[in-house]
Order: sequence, then C-alpha cells, then structure tokens
Amino acid sequence: MNSKMQTRFSVSMAYMALSIALLVAAGMAAAMARAQTPVNFAGTITAINGSTLTMKTDAGEVRQVDVPATAAILRIPPGAKDLSAAEKISFSDLAVGDRALVKPDPAASGPVTQALRIVAIKQSDLALKQQKDREDWQRRGVGGLVKSVDSTAGVIVLTSGIGATAKTITVHTTKATVLKRYAQASVRYDLAQQVPIDAIRPGDQLRARGAKNQDGTEIAAEEVVSGTFRNISGIISSLDTAGSTLVVKDLATKKPVTIHITADAQMRRLPDRMAQMLAARFKGASGGSGGNTQSPSSYSAQTQRGGAGQWSNGSGPGGGGQAGGDSQQMLSRAPAIQLADLKKGDAIMLAPAASQNLLNNWSMGNGESEAAAVQ
Repeated sequence: MNSKMQTRFSVSMAYMALSIALLVAAGMAAAMARAQTPVNFAGTITAINGSTLTMKTDAGEVRQVDVPATAAILRIPPGAKDLSAAEKISFSDLAVGDRALVKPDPAASGPVTQALRIVAIKQSDLALKQQKDREDWQRRGVGGLVKSVDSTAGVIVLTSGIGATAKTITVHTTKATVLKRYAQASVRYDLAQQVPIDAIRPGDQLRARGAKNQDGTEIAAEEVVSGTFRNISGIISSLDTAGSTLVVKDLATKKPVTIHITADAQMRRLPDRMAQMLAARFKGASGGSGGNTQSPSSYSAQTQRGGAGQWSNGSGPGGGGQAGGDSQQMLSRAPAIQLADLKKGDAIMLAPAASQNLLNNWSMGNGESEAAAVQ
C-alpha cells in the first residue's frame, strides 16, 4: 500500500471515529435533556398562599407550585377530551379542592416547581357532574349478580331480586362499551381498571348503564362495572367500642371474623320486617365467590338489632344494587346508630360500601393529552 492510499485510509478512519463520537455525544445529550425535562403531575389543591399552590398529587406526594404571572391557567369542564373547550382564568379563580394538572417550566430552577401552565377542573363543576352521573346511573342503570358470560357474543346475564321481584337481565356489550373492574381489595371506582369481558365471572356483582327496554330486562350497555365482594352475616360475639372493632361469627364459614368499623361507616337499625326482607334478598350474595374479597376495614356497617341483619349500600353506581332502588330508599329512612348501640348477640350483616366511591371516576394521571390527564 503506497503512502497516498495509507493517508486516505487514515483520514477515512479518523472521520469515521469522529462521526461515531459525535453520534454518541448527541445520544448522551438527548438522554440528559430527557432526564432533565420536568414531568407533568396532577392532583388536588390543598392550600393557596400568595402565588404558591400546595398540591397533593395522585402519587400521594405533597408539592409546592409557584405560579408566576406569565403562567397560562386554563379551566376545562369535566369529561373534556381535549383543550378545545378550555377557557382562560386568573390565578384568583383557583380554589382549594380544585383538581389541577401542572406543566412545570423546564427553564426554571430552584427548589420549588414553577408552573408554565395549569389545567384545572373546578371542584364545583366536578360535584355537579358527579350528581348528574349518579342520577343517570339511577335512571338508566341495572344491577345484579352475574349468572353467565358469553364473551364471544358480548352478552352478560344477571339475576336480580328474589321472589316476586326476581328477574333476569340481559346486558348487551359492544367494543365501545367501557368495562371496568374493581382492583383487588378495593371498592374505589377511581382505582377500577378497564378489563376484557372475560374478566367478568359468574357470581360477580355488576352494574351496567345504558339504554334499557321497557321492562328493564335488557340493556345496551355503555358502561359496566363489576367486582367480587364478600358480604358477612353473623352474630356479634364481642365488641371493643374504644378500638372500633367487633368480632362476628360468620354464618357462612362458622368462623370468627374481626371487623374494624371506620369513621365513615354507615350504621342503621332496621325494623324486623324490613331486615328479614333485605336478608332474604341478599342471602345469595353472602360469602361471595372468591376474587377480591374485601378486607374488614372496607365494610360499611348498616345494622339492625335482634333481627335478620345489617346491609350496606355497596350496590354500585347510584345505589339500588341487586335489591333495587326501593331497598336503598328504605335504608336511607332507617334510623342511624353508633357502634356503642350494639351489643353481644345482635345479628348483623355487613357489606362493602362500593357505591359511596363508585362515581369518583376521574383521575389525573400523566398522559399525552392534558385534557385526558385532568379527568
């Protein structure tokens, strides 16, 4: 090889090495830029001090956000899919309890996050939407225990009621139907995950919302929520009022179960006749059928002394459940009691209070669409 060829070869190798080095450097720079780019986060405003927001994020963190005068603040209605319906608002329009998605300013430095843009949903707007959703679930919803599932045809058959009120309900689903299922050991709707239809099993409790036929035996479902919950019926064997716990001998398993009564548990004393009727209606659901059996702390206590038992409104969106809205109305009229009103030997029935949280159906996780993230 002559000297000219050696020189060209050496120069080519030098160019190649330089190109590789430049590519590596560019890749490292891009990776560093991605690592340094602040991530959007969402949560609930818990305090406002001057131009600083305190937020509890959906990840459970408490974060401070400085909102300069140059920050864009947008308000969107609940359910918005994009920012086309957004309106500009001022910082003073924000309030404690509002939900907000914060886009941090990547150029800002310092220990406190500085907002470049905030997309908010007013607490009052959300409350109004939730009320309308509850009314819609009551008006266009059905519920019951799953009898069978035909995943190929998209058909779910439910059983509802007992005796004269017993009926079979056929739920028709399509690819457009939103199917959700409660997370393991949870009765929170906002933690429910979208699932395929074959995740629904016989014995599950299910609520569906959509267009019903005249007698309510068929429904073209727009949304379906399902889960497996354990109801407990039994006799109180001991109480600890100071510790807010009681021990019940479960009639289904014949074993003692320790129940923790939470501060927001609803407890009601029912007349004997009403209690016997409700106990008969819900007897089929007692004990559940596996799946996500709820922990004792997730039960809502609605109780009746000396009669057939206790029932909670864990029936799904808008109440009603397997027994129908009439039972929900009767329960709401029953007198409220406290744990101290119970005594050893009382017969009670307990069930998870799924319906209390079922319509908190919006979360504010990160995503490409800020409107979607704020829902």
